[in-house]
Order: sequence, then C-alpha cells, then structure tokens
Amino acid sequence: MLEGAHVAGVDEVGRGPLAGPVVAGAVVLDPARPIDGLRDSKELTVARRDELAAEIRERAHAWALGRAEVAEIDRINILRAALVAMRRAVERLPFGVRVAYIDGNIAPTLPCASVAVVGGDATVPAISAASIIAKVARDAEMTAAATRYPGFGFECHKGYATPSHLDSLRRLGPTPLHRRTFAPVALALGGDDPERQTALWTHGP
Repeated sequence: MLEGAHVAGVDEVGRGPLAGPVVAGAVVLDPARPIDGLRDSKELTVARRDELAAEIRERAHAWALGRAEVAEIDRINILRAALVAMRRAVERLPFGVRVAYIDGNIAPTLPCASVAVVGGDATVPAISAASIIAKVARDAEMTAAATRYPGFGFECHKGYATPSHLDSLRRLGPTPLHRRTFAPVALALGGDDPERQTALWTHGP
C-alpha cells in the first residue's frame, strides 16, 4: 500500500444517527512524523481521540473535513451523502493526491484514484487518522447543539438512536437537526398532531 505526500486516507462518521450531518475526514500522513496509537476512532476513549486529533492536525502533511447536511441526507439518502462528504474532504486538501484509500466497500468519485478498503479504519493508519478527526469534529458539533435543543441529550448520544433519544423524540418532536427520512423521525412527524410537534422547534440549527 502506498504512503507519502500524495496518498490520503478518507473516512466518514455519522451515517447511523437520527440527527446531524455526516462528516468526513481526509488525511495525508507524514512518514517522517509518525503518530503512535492510530486506530478506529470507535475503539478510542474520548480523551485519547482528542489527543490524537491534535497530533494529526499538527504532524500530518495535510488534513481536511467535508460534510453533507441534513437536507442533503434527506434528499439523496445517507449512503450518497456520505460519499459526497468524503469527496468534499478530499477536494479541500491543500494539494492534490494521487490515490485515496477509502474505508468501506464503496469509493466516491474523486479527482484522483481511489481504493476501497473494508475495515480500513482499523488497518490503514491514514484512514484511522481521517476517522479520528471526523469523529472529534462531529462530536463537538453535536455537543454544541445540545445548548440549542435542550432536552435531547445530544451531548451524550451525538444523535444516535439511544432509548433516551427516542423518548425525547416522541415527547418533544423532531428538531431541525433530525433526518426526516429516518424511520423513528418520520414516525414522530406522523403522530396525531405533527404541526404541534414541529412547532416546538421553529428556530433553525
């Protein structure tokens, strides 16, 4: 597998949640400045992810984030939105790359060669790094959203379908951060009085 200044690792986070954007990272590691402990972001503690994200931003040749918003997810579906976010991350790198290694079994259309790697976030350091910076960025965004939408606990579940999140969704109705095409959100919108439910969250995200 290639490495160096023209090889990127790419991964996304946020495909599963009921709320919030999908965020992708693209990282070009510097072999002369190795980073110890890179692995799938889900296997790391919050504190260790934060530490590694800071190291990645400092030591990598380059890094960038891309995203797809909730409206895009609802319009084109979550898989396509994830691919769009990954493409945007690669396009925002400060220089072009020759090849991008993508976590998963489907690669987005990119301005460079791309290779899909199943389980790449656990086996390809650059993909692990991309996973880490994307998750740290998205988690911070969802934590901040908790102050705008109190009662949902976004700072805890980050938009995933936990029992407490589902309970809040039933009681309070969807916020502008919720993905309308995801089944639990669609169900909440289709209650006895959907206008009442959505009226609880008339301010934007």
